[in-house]
Amino acid sequence: MRRYAARMCGIVGYVGAQSALEMVLAGLRRLPHPDCGSAGVAVLADGGLATARAAGTPDDLAEALDRRPLPTGTTALGHLRRDGRGAPADRDALPRLDDAGRVAVVRDGAIDGWENPREEPAGSGHPLAAGTDTEDAARLLAQEFSSGAGPDEAMHRVCGPLTGRYVLAAVHAEDPDTLVAACRGLPLTVGRGDGEAFLASRPAALGPEALDVTEVLPPPDGGARVVVLRREDDEVRVEITDVAGTVVER
Repeated sequence: MRRYAARMCGIVGYVGAQSALEMVLAGLRRLPHPDCGSAGVAVLADGGLATARAAGTPDDLAEALDRRPLPTGTTALGHLRRDGRGAPADRDALPRLDDAGRVAVVRDGAIDGWENPREEPAGSGHPLAAGTDTEDAARLLAQEFSSGAGPDEAMHRVCGPLTGRYVLAAVHAEDPDTLVAACRGLPLTVGRGDGEAFLASRPAALGPEALDVTEVLPPPDGGARVVVLRREDDEVRVEITDVAGTVVER
């Protein structure tokens, strides 16, 4: 069974009118990263997903982006990986994509629920190819999206059979103004600003633009919370639901 130390990574997401890449990079830089192994980002732009990953710190990622810029978008997801196992490498960085390159996923913590990469989570009905937990989650989310599930429903279906202490966050090229995340056993932080919203694994990632901050705590019964940030016109709506899909906060 694959296990990872909880809270070894950092997650930052943004939905709004500003440059999502700049906002996410700023959030990643606010996280402590003395032992950072790699950093990465996914931006929704021009009807697709653009990603960049680099070994090292967020500054190393920024240098890679200076050499090969990504298109400008208003939704993005970033990841900071702390990993002392071996030398840092670009290939270890997140986000990870599904096979079609339409879903990007980042993860913090440890996921249980499948015994090896070739077995699906109990009850999911979806066989998995060999891969990491994060790649498997991206494939499952892509399958749920292709079946017509919305972002919150897809995340609930994927996380339902999974256990452990983790945060998953994802974006989909078919829904460019939406970011979805789930937390089980670990908290999430949501920040609301003027026509924008932020998602982070730690409050330290949020900047002064986050005027209203909410800590999303997983329920004590071991269930999950799903958070959706969705841009509608000039506003970004935040919705938090429980494992049954019931809205617990807007």
